[in-house]
Amino acid sequence: MGHNPGFERLVEQLRSQVSECRVSDVKARLDRGEQLYFIDVREDHEFFKDFARGAVHLGRGILERDIESLIPDKDADIVLYCGGGYRSILAAANLIEMGYTRVASMVGGIKAWRQAGFPVEPGQESK
Repeated sequence: MGHNPGFERLVEQLRSQVSECRVSDVKARLDRGEQLYFIDVREDHEFFKDFARGAVHLGRGILERDIESLIPDKDADIVLYCGGGYRSILAAANLIEMGYTRVASMVGGIKAWRQAGFPVEPGQESK
Protein backbone atom coordinates (compact mmCIF):
# COMPACT_ATOMS: atom_id res chain seq x y z
CA MET A 1 0.00 0.00 0.00
CA GLY A 2 1.40 3.37 -1.00
CA HIS A 3 1.26 6.45 1.16
CA ASN A 4 -0.74 9.53 0.35
CA PRO A 5 1.18 12.22 -1.56
CA GLY A 6 0.80 14.89 1.12
CA PHE A 7 2.17 12.55 3.77
CA GLU A 8 5.13 11.61 1.58
CA ARG A 9 5.88 15.30 0.86
CA LEU A 10 5.82 16.10 4.57
CA VAL A 11 8.17 13.24 5.41
CA GLU A 12 10.56 14.23 2.62
CA GLN A 13 10.59 17.85 3.85
CA LEU A 14 11.50 16.71 7.36
CA ARG A 15 13.96 13.99 6.34
CA SER A 16 16.79 16.52 5.88
CA GLN A 17 16.36 17.65 9.49
CA VAL A 18 16.54 14.15 10.97
CA SER A 19 19.45 11.74 11.33
CA GLU A 20 18.78 8.27 10.01
CA CYS A 21 20.50 5.00 10.89
CA ARG A 22 20.51 1.49 9.46
CA VAL A 23 19.07 -1.52 11.23
CA SER A 24 22.50 -3.16 11.25
CA ASP A 25 23.97 -0.18 13.09
CA VAL A 26 21.21 -0.23 15.71
CA LYS A 27 21.59 -3.99 16.21
CA ALA A 28 25.38 -3.64 16.60
CA ARG A 29 24.95 -0.86 19.17
CA LEU A 30 22.45 -2.92 21.15
CA ASP A 31 24.75 -5.96 20.99
CA ARG A 32 27.63 -3.85 22.36
CA GLY A 33 25.40 -2.74 25.22
CA GLU A 34 25.58 0.93 24.28
CA GLN A 35 23.33 3.22 26.27
CA LEU A 36 20.47 4.23 23.99
CA TYR A 37 16.72 4.40 24.02
CA PHE A 38 15.26 2.20 21.29
CA ILE A 39 11.65 3.30 20.89
CA ASP A 40 8.86 1.76 18.84
CA VAL A 41 6.49 4.57 17.84
CA ARG A 42 3.94 2.38 16.05
CA GLU A 43 0.30 2.12 17.05
CA ASP A 44 -0.62 -0.07 20.01
CA HIS A 45 -2.15 -2.80 17.81
CA GLU A 46 1.07 -3.03 15.78
CA PHE A 47 3.27 -3.26 18.87
CA PHE A 48 0.98 -5.88 20.40
CA LYS A 49 1.75 -8.20 17.46
CA ASP A 50 5.52 -8.02 17.86
CA PHE A 51 8.40 -5.62 18.33
CA ALA A 52 12.16 -5.44 17.88
CA ARG A 53 14.00 -7.01 20.80
CA GLY A 54 15.27 -4.30 23.11
CA ALA A 55 12.64 -1.74 22.15
CA VAL A 56 10.16 0.02 24.40
CA HIS A 57 6.81 1.27 23.17
CA LEU A 58 5.84 4.92 23.11
CA GLY A 59 3.33 5.33 20.31
CA ARG A 60 3.01 8.44 18.17
CA GLY A 61 -0.24 9.33 19.89
CA ILE A 62 1.50 9.89 23.23
CA LEU A 63 5.16 10.31 22.33
CA GLU A 64 5.42 14.07 22.71
CA ARG A 65 3.25 14.03 25.83
CA ASP A 66 5.24 11.34 27.67
CA ILE A 67 8.81 11.50 26.32
CA GLU A 68 10.15 13.81 29.01
CA SER A 69 8.95 11.43 31.73
CA LEU A 70 10.71 8.49 30.07
CA ILE A 71 13.78 10.41 28.91
CA PRO A 72 14.40 13.64 30.84
CA ASP A 73 17.96 13.96 29.44
CA LYS A 74 17.68 15.95 26.21
CA ASP A 75 21.16 14.72 25.16
CA ALA A 76 20.33 11.01 25.47
CA ASP A 77 20.78 8.77 22.43
CA ILE A 78 17.35 7.93 21.01
CA VAL A 79 16.55 5.67 18.06
CA LEU A 80 12.96 5.61 16.85
CA TYR A 81 11.33 3.14 14.51
CA CYS A 82 7.90 2.53 13.03
CA GLY A 83 6.60 0.16 10.37
CA GLY A 84 8.63 1.37 7.42
CA GLY A 85 10.56 4.47 8.46
CA TYR A 86 8.10 7.25 7.68
CA ARG A 87 6.29 7.89 10.96
CA SER A 88 9.57 7.70 12.84
CA ILE A 89 10.85 10.64 10.74
CA LEU A 90 7.85 12.70 11.89
CA ALA A 91 8.36 11.59 15.49
CA ALA A 92 12.08 12.40 15.38
CA ALA A 93 11.41 15.86 13.96
CA ASN A 94 9.03 16.57 16.82
CA LEU A 95 11.55 15.42 19.44
CA ILE A 96 14.20 17.63 17.86
CA GLU A 97 11.73 20.52 18.01
CA MET A 98 11.29 19.73 21.73
CA GLY A 99 15.04 20.10 22.29
CA TYR A 100 16.31 16.51 22.02
CA THR A 101 19.73 16.59 20.37
CA ARG A 102 20.62 12.96 19.59
CA VAL A 103 17.56 11.50 17.87
CA ALA A 104 17.65 9.17 14.88
CA SER A 105 15.07 7.37 12.79
CA MET A 106 15.77 3.76 11.83
CA VAL A 107 15.55 3.41 8.04
CA GLY A 108 13.02 0.82 6.96
CA GLY A 109 11.50 0.40 10.41
CA ILE A 110 10.41 -2.96 11.77
CA LYS A 111 10.06 -4.28 8.21
CA ALA A 112 13.80 -3.85 7.61
CA TRP A 113 14.56 -5.25 11.07
CA ARG A 114 12.57 -8.41 10.30
CA GLN A 115 14.08 -8.71 6.78
CA ALA A 116 17.55 -8.61 8.35
CA GLY A 117 16.54 -11.56 10.52
CA PHE A 118 17.04 -9.64 13.73
CA PRO A 119 15.15 -10.82 16.82
CA VAL A 120 11.60 -9.78 17.52
CA GLU A 121 9.58 -10.32 20.66
CA PRO A 122 5.95 -11.36 20.65
CA GLY A 123 3.64 -8.63 21.82
CA GLN A 124 0.81 -9.02 24.31
CA GLU A 125 -1.50 -10.23 21.56
CA SER A 126 0.65 -13.37 21.20
CA LYS A 127 0.99 -14.20 24.86
